[in-house]
Amino acid sequence: MSLAFQSTGVIYGDIGTSPLYVFSSTFPNNINHKDDIIGVLSLIIYTILLLPMLKYVFIVLWANDNGDGGTFALYSKLCRYAKVSMIVPNQQPEDRELLNYEIDTTSKNTKHATKVKEWLEHNNIAQKFLFLITILGTSMVIGDGVLTPSMSVLSAVGGITSRVDVDVQISVVILIFLFMFQRFGTDKVGFTFAPIISIWFLFITGIGLYNLFKYDIGVLRAFYPKYIYDYFRRNGKEGWISLGGIVLCITGTEAMFADLGHFNVRAIQISFSTMVAPAILSAYMGQAAYLTKNPSQVSTTFYSSIPGGMYWPTFIVAVGAAVIASQAMISGAYAIISQSLALGCFPRVKVIHTSTKYEGQVYIPEVNYLLMVASIIITIAFKTTTQIGNAYGIAVVFVMVITTTMMTLIMLVVWKTSMWKIAMFIIVFGLIELLYLTSVLYKFTQGGWVPLLFSFVLMWIIMAIWHYVYRQRNKYELENKVLADTIKQLVKNPDTNRVPGIGLLYSELAHGVPPIFPHLIKNIASIHSVLILVSIKALPISRVAMQERFLFRRVDPKDYRIYRCVVRYGYKDVNKEPTQFERQLVHNLVEYIRQDRLRNDGVPDGVGEGEVVTIHNSTFFAPDTGRRGGSAVHDDESLQESGPLSVSSRPMVADNNEKLFQEAEEEAQYVENAMEKGVVYLLGETQVVAKQDSSFVKKMVVNYAYDFLRRNFRQGEEVLAIPHSRLLRIGMTYDI
Repeated sequence: MSLAFQSTGVIYGDIGTSPLYVFSSTFPNNINHKDDIIGVLSLIIYTILLLPMLKYVFIVLWANDNGDGGTFALYSKLCRYAKVSMIVPNQQPEDRELLNYEIDTTSKNTKHATKVKEWLEHNNIAQKFLFLITILGTSMVIGDGVLTPSMSVLSAVGGITSRVDVDVQISVVILIFLFMFQRFGTDKVGFTFAPIISIWFLFITGIGLYNLFKYDIGVLRAFYPKYIYDYFRRNGKEGWISLGGIVLCITGTEAMFADLGHFNVRAIQISFSTMVAPAILSAYMGQAAYLTKNPSQVSTTFYSSIPGGMYWPTFIVAVGAAVIASQAMISGAYAIISQSLALGCFPRVKVIHTSTKYEGQVYIPEVNYLLMVASIIITIAFKTTTQIGNAYGIAVVFVMVITTTMMTLIMLVVWKTSMWKIAMFIIVFGLIELLYLTSVLYKFTQGGWVPLLFSFVLMWIIMAIWHYVYRQRNKYELENKVLADTIKQLVKNPDTNRVPGIGLLYSELAHGVPPIFPHLIKNIASIHSVLILVSIKALPISRVAMQERFLFRRVDPKDYRIYRCVVRYGYKDVNKEPTQFERQLVHNLVEYIRQDRLRNDGVPDGVGEGEVVTIHNSTFFAPDTGRRGGSAVHDDESLQESGPLSVSSRPMVADNNEKLFQEAEEEAQYVENAMEKGVVYLLGETQVVAKQDSSFVKKMVVNYAYDFLRRNFRQGEEVLAIPHSRLLRIGMTYDI
């Protein structure tokens, strides 16, 4: 119940403030027939009951990715069941061993699931389509971070005066303060304003019930769906166009799913069903009852229907609620960009984690100021909520259609739902959303182009270009990775000096040695006494447990103390402070060294497949073992050949050659001593250029567009929080 109450103040600000503008957006040219009020109210009631309530609260929330929601969560969940990922290579044995990578292998309804899965895996167009709609949905949600503040604040301020220019000026001032306040973090903003949302719901419930009983309780006839049919029959095309205003009653619905990581499914189900839905339905019914007696005041429905003594208290609470509504979508935009950044779909930006309690609460300065400028421009340019509502509606419905598409695939491939249930899901929700989509697209020239233009710029000019070059760069490194013989020649060269300390050479190549390594030795002719080739690998899951984060492997020749380490992160994991990261990495490397000696040289004879071999305080599994309960260190290549290697703290005893223990301890001590002498970060400063024989379009994308983004966004050392005093950049050119 505590989580249910907390969620009320965090994720329902947007949908909770929709009564401020729905009726005025639905009837921009006044009300033609009294029964139209009942028809619109009926549409509002069933839209809320079917889409937010039934679809999201009781179906979509269960498609979470280990507790996290949103477009990326659906995509990552699907990628674990089918080889469709366009982000990172998936379905690798060591990644499937992760605790958060579990998949359901039940055999129910597998026939159609297998067919769809195989079709997706062998259809490159389908894979690209899935990826594109994922980043389109992401772009639309980020666009909500621009439109929601403008819409909510302008609607709330509209109660002060009827002068549009004054409303716009006051709204701009509030927006500036709202975005400036973001630097203090969602926790402080939420703590300051969250109680207002609960008061807001009490206010709109009370005012709605007061108006319902005072003016016309007969509007409850709207629960009879025949009034929807009568409304469309009477108004025809105009009724269809008005759907663009009615759909605003469910703005912010996607926030329930996107912000799921801060709460849980049951908390959201309880809070929406018992508080939010009754409150907003009461508000709409009260406004409808008021309009039956005062149809000429439809443009100011909300404030005109407030009883005299409650006007100013309601206005103050409305402004606070509008701030909360804005905060929810702004925070959601930050979180989604943070996920996109982790998966290589967005240029590097500075991500500040504002809460020690909630890892998902972040603040991105560059994005914050861009959202502020865009939101102010929208407010000044459009001036009224009707125009902004046209843009807002397209963003809302597009995200819903994308969620329905992804959910259909989840039901087919992951849940293996029966076909008749899937058909019902598509017919009920898909058709309703497509009907709304056609209506909002009709208003394309009246402001509807804004979110589409914003998404086009964000998705194609920024996200798509960055991700395309990101993948091409990885492909180049994979095709040019260094052979074992080349490494031996380089490190055995008498001109190659070893300097004290540990060197961390960063690369995005998860398998093999990157081409930057020989480039380093040829130009500097020296390497550290311990060299670790570090690859930061983003996985399509929300989080990777700390005990499963590091994968190690030796790079021959063994006596030269060169190791390869893959550091795995989920899209919601937080990069640790450098000193803490160094300690964790070296600690896990030492454990790997101790067990690697035993695994290669000290396994007792007669061990069968799947048997646990125990040696002192460490344990590892022989080949072809089943899933382990947890581990701290793994050999990333041995997983494919000889089963997973894991560390445990359980007491164990076994006989083995003392020489092996001594060698392992000497090597471990060597690494620890090297760390005491200092850790230096070696970061590849790669310039990516298109080959000479590339097409003109590719040259423009790689040589100019990508290069512009790379130079104007943050560099790798800033994102990884690498201390400048211990950083050495290595320049190299990649011809892709």
